[in-house]
Amino acid sequence: MQKTDLLIGFILGIIGAFIGVFLFISLATDFEFADGVIALKTQNSLGKLIALGAVINVILFFVLLKFNKELMARGVVLATIALTIVTIFV
Repeated sequence: MQKTDLLIGFILGIIGAFIGVFLFISLATDFEFADGVIALKTQNSLGKLIALGAVINVILFFVLLKFNKELMARGVVLATIALTIVTIFV
């Protein structure tokens, strides 16, 4: 059960970052999602967009700790680290 909790936390972290990116593009710009990603990519701001999307993971991390899901919270941290590495190369 421990490895699955870590994997579930990792998947939740990736999904949380995607939701954060979607919310940022939907609420802060006048673009649709696909057009917003393309526009930010042409401005070389895609890494910044991924970093803004990962802010949702902080909230998710503390919610999981509140419910005593430490391994899932570790998975969220692992997803955030993976997103950080992706952000460096994008």
